[in-house]
Amino acid sequence: MLVKTFCAAVNGLEATTVTIEVNLRRGTLFHLTGLADTAVKESVDRIKAALFNSGFNYPTADITVNMAPADIKKEGSGYDLPLAIGIMAANEKLTIDHLHEYMLVGELGLDGHLQPIRGALPIAIKARADKFRGLIVPKQNIREAAVVNNLDVYGMDSLFDVVSFLNGTQQFEPTRIDTRREFYEQQNHFDLDFADVRGQESVKRALEVAAAGGHNLIMIGPPGSGKSMMAKRLPSILPPLSLSESLETTQIHSVAGKLSRDTSLISQRPFRSPHHTISQVALVGGGTNPQPGEISLAHNGVLFCDELPEFNRSVLEVLRQPLEDRTITISRAKYSIAYPASFMFVASMNPCPCGYYGDPTHKCVCTPGQIQRYMNKISGPLLDRIDIHCEIQAVPFAQLSQMQPGEPSAAIRERVIAARKIQEERFKPYKGIHSNAQMSEKMLHEFAEPDAASLDMLRMAMERLKLSARAYSRILKVARTIADLAGSEKVETMHIAEAIGYRNLDRGDWAERGI
Repeated sequence: MLVKTFCAAVNGLEATTVTIEVNLRRGTLFHLTGLADTAVKESVDRIKAALFNSGFNYPTADITVNMAPADIKKEGSGYDLPLAIGIMAANEKLTIDHLHEYMLVGELGLDGHLQPIRGALPIAIKARADKFRGLIVPKQNIREAAVVNNLDVYGMDSLFDVVSFLNGTQQFEPTRIDTRREFYEQQNHFDLDFADVRGQESVKRALEVAAAGGHNLIMIGPPGSGKSMMAKRLPSILPPLSLSESLETTQIHSVAGKLSRDTSLISQRPFRSPHHTISQVALVGGGTNPQPGEISLAHNGVLFCDELPEFNRSVLEVLRQPLEDRTITISRAKYSIAYPASFMFVASMNPCPCGYYGDPTHKCVCTPGQIQRYMNKISGPLLDRIDIHCEIQAVPFAQLSQMQPGEPSAAIRERVIAARKIQEERFKPYKGIHSNAQMSEKMLHEFAEPDAASLDMLRMAMERLKLSARAYSRILKVARTIADLAGSEKVETMHIAEAIGYRNLDRGDWAERGI
């Protein structure tokens, strides 16, 4: 008897419907076709044990299974459930009247219980697009998949439950989630707040400008000056995610298997902080079984690289193209996958190997050559792509103990949201442009053209600091954001002056001067 069940293969962020055709005839062999990997081929052993421990018999027959389309590689253990159901249906132990109405995914334990799988959200989106009546997933994936409306999503504990449901001997209710209510309830709850940061007003101003325009930022200063502390609080002042951004971000984390069991939609902008020993593949994605990297997991959020010079230089250089294009295309012999990578790049570093160059309270023991070599670990092209360079000094204890708590994140966030709304109105005619950091050269001439006085100031800065054409564009973008924060329609001289002040690491004499 020939029976068909349906599941899905996830490639990148897209899912493809897979039809599993099971045919039984006299014999004892098992044949599997359709470009299945080792995990799929091993499924027959898990299915045998799961059927036996669930009270069912594995058929004594010649079983042929085809997974179509056969030219798409099938990876992972999520095909266990549709394979087991297909074998039972072909053996006439399960009614097939409604089998074509459901997509099934799930890994089987030897005891018949369902184990969670990756990519439940894009699979649910595909099931709805293909007009399936419902989707059956492991119970651990139910909140993730139930985000998709107009689709009945059932979370099952075991193979026995699935068989009972399909045979009609037991009734299950689809899971319903009020996505919008949960999404908006969780948007404004942050564990970290800028009210905890005392002093460092100039750095907080730079972070506010970066958040308002989506600009990349690097902080340089001695140990204990608060670089990491402030970077971790950056998501609390970023504008809230929209529902479309949240869905896209959740898809990426779903494919990577990073969603917790009680998560439906990611409601806060992601903050990723990889260790400096990270590899190129872990950062940008790929691998034998392609997965999103840290830059994609930080999509619509922040990628924070602490102690930037300690990262392998070749790892840092792979950031250059994603910082410009806001997407990463991974091409290998057997696949080519594009992942979104629109993130704010935030980095911190010490000014020298010992960490105390320019610190008034500690003596630096590094030579100018050592300092220059340390700075040279970060290439000029990468620094060019960082809009704001911010120098920071540690706050002395005597001042720290007397200072009042800083301005709360909520107050800063209001100004950032107001500036972003100005940008949204400005860029409405331009698809895919949402912030000043994404402006093209043509847009710069239209929205950030400096006046004669500002142009003279820019010319002097370009000549004195030996800035590149890219740095010139970055200054104009940052100046446009500063003007938006001030509610100014035009970019004025004072906005240009502040933006130039954020290009400290472009100075050729940086290693020969005090901070």
